[in-house]
Parts: sequence; structure tokens; C-alpha cells
Amino acid sequence: MNTLPPGGNARPPELSDPIEMEVFTNRLLSITEDMNNTLVRSSFSTNIKERKDCSVALFDGAGRLVAQGTQIPLHLGSLNGAVRAILEQYQAGSIRDGDVFICNDPYLANGSHLPDINIVTPVFWEGTLQFFTANIAHHSDVGGAVPGSIAGGLKSIFEEGIRIPAARIVRGGETEEDLLRLICSNTRDPEERMLDLRVQIATNRRGSEAVLGLIRQMGLPAVQRSVEDVITYTRRRLLNRITELKQGSYTFTSHLDDDGMGGEPVPICVTLTVSADRLRFDFTGSGKQARGAMNLPINALYATVYYTVKAQLDPDLAPNAGLFEPIDVHAPLGTITNPEHPAAVGARSITAQKVAGTLFGAFRGLLPERKVMASSNDLCPAIVFSGQLQQRAGQFVYLETIGGGAGARFDKDGMDAVHVHMTNTSNLPVEALENEYPLHMDEYALIPDSGGAGRTRGGMGIAKQIRALAPGIVFSARSDSHIVGVPAGVNGGGDGRRARLIRNYGEANESALFSKTAHIELAVGESIRIETPGGGGFGDPAQRPPEKLRQDLLDGKVSSLRAAQDYPFVTTPE
Repeated sequence: MNTLPPGGNARPPELSDPIEMEVFTNRLLSITEDMNNTLVRSSFSTNIKERKDCSVALFDGAGRLVAQGTQIPLHLGSLNGAVRAILEQYQAGSIRDGDVFICNDPYLANGSHLPDINIVTPVFWEGTLQFFTANIAHHSDVGGAVPGSIAGGLKSIFEEGIRIPAARIVRGGETEEDLLRLICSNTRDPEERMLDLRVQIATNRRGSEAVLGLIRQMGLPAVQRSVEDVITYTRRRLLNRITELKQGSYTFTSHLDDDGMGGEPVPICVTLTVSADRLRFDFTGSGKQARGAMNLPINALYATVYYTVKAQLDPDLAPNAGLFEPIDVHAPLGTITNPEHPAAVGARSITAQKVAGTLFGAFRGLLPERKVMASSNDLCPAIVFSGQLQQRAGQFVYLETIGGGAGARFDKDGMDAVHVHMTNTSNLPVEALENEYPLHMDEYALIPDSGGAGRTRGGMGIAKQIRALAPGIVFSARSDSHIVGVPAGVNGGGDGRRARLIRNYGEANESALFSKTAHIELAVGESIRIETPGGGGFGDPAQRPPEKLRQDLLDGKVSSLRAAQDYPFVTTPE
């Protein structure tokens, strides 16, 4: 599937003054950062105001990405797709000043999963459409079969919540209250949904005003020229990185534990082919379309590829349409990386993380040792607790995705307890959790010995244990790397530890849970514990400086018993 324009041999246009271009780029980023700050500070749900599970972007009138905020890479696929869906659904002349559009569906509006709701606002200058401001927010519930709207075992998109095609939510400055009420009424907390959607609409309005201020200051021709320069520069810079690579094909495979409903491991396979001016990513060989919700929509796959290229070849590259043009992506329809309607896609972030880890593996055949990274936790486990609200009518839905260990690099230990790859949310502070919900945090800690040994050590995973304090609490989870998919070390480094999900940890009735369990009813006093994977190590453990291992022992990151097992120069646990 090649939906991007091929490279050309025409002489590239001359760019404007590089200093002016850098100033302009930072002006664009200041607009997106202000939008993001507005969205986070003004929202009502903990998932947006505390965890910052949202992103913003700016597009030109043709739908090309001009600037993206520094938030969540996976959201890029849905934002890109939303603007394209609106331009396909509505003729340019039917989009009016004062309109605002909404959508979320992966099949009807190029989204990635239903909880991520896009709001897109056209920006007019002197009666002509020039830009779009856009934002996306992960709503903690959009209806469906389970609280949180996501479970690995859901079988179709129809079980995952309300589906919103590209539609006007504001017409000529007036909110379509009937549509807004219809959407929110199909969720478990309509009041919270409505408040957050209104904040999303207001956030774009603030961004639009900033864009108009930029045009007033610079003049429209100068802004348009600068946009072209920024996109052209990104494309040229990426092409320069590609020409530095050795041409050829490189294949890598990793595995998911299952397809959301148990069974055999599911392969994620990519072949990366480097030519003179193109990168091609072919996912032929990946598993067939999942029975459960592990499917990765094609727009989310694109976002994962773009993130990886940027991270591996040029992390400072600006995320805009110029990044996309030298890249081809092929994924056979009906596979886990390009599902057919009406396949469920709610847990697509786990598959996106596995795809990113697979892509990093493919790049190891291309990059010098100093740029190679061991496998990270390559996961985005999520826990969901739901029950009756205590301070007002309705149900609460507490959702949190949890980080883990990052892979070690040539000269640095992996980071502990971080989101990696496609996700970049904050944790929910314990105080906020216990204030908002009838839940108690028993433990929130790093896991000793979870990072792989090596000359540089893999990062540590997270243990989080939460106890129900009220009757009627319902729990669901989506996770992976409990059975296969170990975070692999490289160049002799050890593997990171796998994940675990445990009910009533340390008690007589302790039991291990399936990684994609759903709708578990908890009695008062019952607890759930999730442990996330560590990162892989890098290099021969015998080469680790003894003073660094000694500090790991003092910090409790490595136990004395494990040190004696993994590091040859440690003769006894004492």
C-alpha cells in the first residue's frame, strides 16, 4: 500500500534565510504548545488534566501537517486521518468560517481507536480556508461493552463504543447541542465527556486566533512561503540521512503473546528496504487479523513508522508532511497491521508498541553500534477501574497506561519507569487517584532485577497495586509480554523481565490473571497488582564497571543474588 508520492529528480527550490525559517518553526511550535497547555489545564477528566493523554497539531488548508505538539506520537496517525476525512467528506466550498468538526472512527474517519476523539477547526483568512487547528484527546470512556471501551477480547468495532464519522459539531459558531448530547449520552459519564469536548473546541479556537495573529504580523504570502520552506527542509534533511545508509533489505520479527483472546503468539514482521532516496517498510509475514481488539489500523501503523524513522535517523527532525514523503508502507489487508472492517482495534497501542520495537530491531542491521538500542518494554499496558461516582450521579472510569523499563544503549543505562515509543503520558499521582476514586494505592514502586544485565543495564519496570474500597468496582486490563515477547538484550546483554498481572497479591487467595482480562468484579478489600517489563541490557555484563554495579546494589535496583548470577566478577551474593 503506497499512498505517498514517489521521490522526484527535479531540482529542489531554494530555501529562504535559515535563521528566519528557524524562528518561524519555533513560532509554530509555540502555537501548538500553547494549545496543548490550554487543553491540559482546562480539562476535567483525570486522563487529560493529570495524565496529559492528548495531542495537538496544525495543518495547512490542503491538509498537510505543518507542526505537531511534542505529545504522543501515536496520535499523529489519527490527527492526519481526521483532517483527510473531513476534506474527503466535505467539499472545500462547504466548509465555512465558524465550523468545527468531530470524528473518532478508524474505518469511517481514519482514526486509530474510538476513545481518541478528534476536534478539527478550519482557519479562514479574508474568506479563504488557509489552515486547520486540530487536537485529539483520549476520553476515558465512550460507551461499549466494558467500562473504558477497550478490552482485548472484544470482537468487533461495534462493541467498542460510539462511532463518530466526520461531522460538524459547531456550525457557523453555534454548537450543535443535539449532536453533542447524543455523543455524550452514549458514555458512562456524560457530564465529564461534555465538559472535555467543550474544552477541546475552545482549545482549537485559541490556536486559530494565534494563527491569525501570525498571518497579521507576517502577511499571508510570507507565512505560506515559510510553510513550504519548513516542509521542504524536513524532506531534504531526511533524504540526506537516507543517502548515508547502506542500501539493502533488513528483516526483523517479534511476537505478541496472543491476539487478545488467547491462543498462539502472533508474529509482527517487517522488512526494511533502503534505496537511494526511499525507505520502504513491508509488513508481509505479520499475523492475520486478530480475533480480539489487538488490530492496528493503517493510520496508526503509518504514525508508528514515521516515529521510528525520526527516532532512529534524526531525532531533531521536525514532524511535518516533509517527513512522510520519502517513506513507503505496505501492509497486506486483513492482517493485524492493516485490519478489515469491522475488526476491533481498541488495544491497538500494544500492537503499535510491538511494531515500534520490531522496527528498532530492523534498524540494528543498518546503524553503527553507538546508535543501537536494546529492546525496551515495548508495551503500553493499561488498567481500568470503574464504579459508581460518590459525589454525583453516574459512573467513574479510571484509566491509566503504565510505563516500564527502557532499553540500554551503548553508553547509557536504560531509563527506569518510562513510557517508550508511541505513548508519552504522565502517571496519575497517588493523591489524585485516592481523592477522585474509592481506590487505595497499596504499592507504587520500581521492580528490582527487572532490567537486563549488561555493560549498560536495562531500565526497571513498575509495580502498581490498587485496592478497591467500595462495592461494585469493576476491573479490566490490557497487557502483553507475559508469555513471549521478552525485552531482548543486544550484543551480549541480558533480557528484561516479563510482565505480570495478579489478583490479591501476597494473600491466600492470590491468583494470576490473563493479560487481557475484562470485567472482573472486585469485592471490597480486593486488590489488583500489575508489574510491567524491564528493558534489555547492552553488551557483555563482564564489562560493566564495578562501581556502577555497586551503586545499583546500594540503590536496590539489583539484588545481591542476581548480581552473583549475572556478573562474572561477583563471586558470592555477599
